[in-house]
Amino acid sequence: MVTSRWRGAVVAVLAIAASLAAPPAGPASARTSAESAGPAGVRVVDGRTQPVFSYSDAVREHLMVQAPVDSDGDGRRDRIAVDIIRPKETRQGLKVPVIMSASPYNDTVGRGFESERKLYDAQGAPVRFPLFYDNYFVPRGYAVVDVDMTGTGRSDGCPTVGGASDVAAAKAAIDWLGGRATAYAADGSEVKASWSTGKVGMIGHSYEGTLANAVAGTGVEGLETIVPISGISSWYEFARSGGAKHWNGFASWLTTALDSDPPQKCQAVRDRLQAGEDDATGNDNAHWHERDYIARPAPEVNKVRASVFAVHDTNDYNVRIDQFANWWAPLAERDVPRKLWLGRYGHTDPFDWPGRRALWVDTVHGWFDHWLYGLRNGIMDEPRVDLQTGPATWTTQADWPARTSPVSLRPGPDGSLALGPTGGTGTFTDTKLSEADLTADPSASRPGRLVFRTPPLRTGVRLSGTPIVDLRVTLDRPTSNLTALLVDYGEDERIDWNRNEPANGIHDGLRGLDEESCHGESTAQDDACYRKTANVTARKASEVIARGWLDAQNRHSVTTPEPLTPGRSYRITWKTTPDDYEIKPGHRLGLVLGGTDADFLYYEDPTGAKVTVDLGGSRVTVPVTAADGLRASR
Repeated sequence: MVTSRWRGAVVAVLAIAASLAAPPAGPASARTSAESAGPAGVRVVDGRTQPVFSYSDAVREHLMVQAPVDSDGDGRRDRIAVDIIRPKETRQGLKVPVIMSASPYNDTVGRGFESERKLYDAQGAPVRFPLFYDNYFVPRGYAVVDVDMTGTGRSDGCPTVGGASDVAAAKAAIDWLGGRATAYAADGSEVKASWSTGKVGMIGHSYEGTLANAVAGTGVEGLETIVPISGISSWYEFARSGGAKHWNGFASWLTTALDSDPPQKCQAVRDRLQAGEDDATGNDNAHWHERDYIARPAPEVNKVRASVFAVHDTNDYNVRIDQFANWWAPLAERDVPRKLWLGRYGHTDPFDWPGRRALWVDTVHGWFDHWLYGLRNGIMDEPRVDLQTGPATWTTQADWPARTSPVSLRPGPDGSLALGPTGGTGTFTDTKLSEADLTADPSASRPGRLVFRTPPLRTGVRLSGTPIVDLRVTLDRPTSNLTALLVDYGEDERIDWNRNEPANGIHDGLRGLDEESCHGESTAQDDACYRKTANVTARKASEVIARGWLDAQNRHSVTTPEPLTPGRSYRITWKTTPDDYEIKPGHRLGLVLGGTDADFLYYEDPTGAKVTVDLGGSRVTVPVTAADGLRASR
């Protein structure tokens, strides 16, 4: 059942990038010709900062930053827990930039493949920071700052599921680092970030990547770059698709999972969040507008001045790929400096992509060095996009999506999917079917679906971008849930991204191995070593490559439903999720139409409507890099 997978994955955070420490700095006479000048005390070789600062002797401190919000309504502005580790030389005047994560996971589910949590000593000072960032980057002349999101960890307030108070708290930490906000030590004395250059880069996975997107959307001064991994750009489109619900009770469940305080503390806030989500209708409203960073009348994405290194998986159906794609497009329109890694796993992190760990670490290291230290290391001259094309194959390209041509395929009464005109009708009933039932045995007739396929392809066809479904339908009831699946019918060895067996160390197409690799320096309480991973693959007869869902009464608006008149014909158009996928020669591209997808519309009840599709008036438009591949299938 997909819901249980989501519940585990939504709060899972995987370990972020790492790499082996470079050799210690030697005397000037021994340095190579590749060494270049860096800031005072910082050594640079081949465009990368080098580990010349002691990790074990680093300054570790816990502070509370004053936020401008009162998220729990107790009459006092929230104070936000901030844990810092920085080179000891910052006590003697060295100024360093900051790599920052704002996270809701630090004291509950933990972070990374191994669920790491913060650890404090008896005096309340941090002695363990989750993930590799501190181990790797502090010796290279960075401070690492971990922020407990509002209402989590040691922070005041209540979580608001991506709301303004969550964002304001993380922004306050950046303002403090830039000298524009106030922080307090445990004894109540004010503390200034005199060691900070004011330059900050945010990085994080899932909710953490979401906060990076949202904080960048405030246009806050000093945030030079973000690395959002599987981040959300619209909470409505995370929880709904065209009015069709992926979740009920999401706010209550998630805030309870993330907040270790007694439930009564934030119950009033939780009740307001639950009412705002409006599970009864699935419609968009003011609650969701507050949590939409791209589609408001004054969208936050237009305020972004940080560079963006985005990472996502095409098979991430926790935070679906449209969350990245809808964020990426306006960034491209505004020519925001950007880079992308696009994998084919589930809700994972590039640190755990087999065979890519060293390259990921070198890339993200170079990215931070360029944007936070201003080093000219060629990172912006590399191809913008790294794209996974198979379990162990990757390519690079200039941008995403690739240059494509839209090709319209029309369903036929004989089950064909062709370039030319067709005719006739097809019918299905809005019942609740799993995707296994929707896609299985495509030549068989089933009352809850329609299946159309191209002939076997003579040449491969690469889809890159977002398919669009355009149907002419008649219902016998006022609405129906509608599901459209694009399917690659053809046997192949594929990443088994939907396989999750925690007891066996299997997660979203990856298997944790016993062998570890170490990335940076360690102490007795903060280990820099992490488990390696391997691909989990399976030979399958088909693969769903794009999914789209819609409540028919929300065909024009997700805020104002318009019930259909039974017996009347309507044109209904909606987008599927994007993808970048090659359909191999001999395979067949399929279009599956159905009602309520039991795997992804788990909380929706089918309407039982009979849906009649005018095949001649319907099509699916697919963005492909070589239209001739589909023409050759005729």
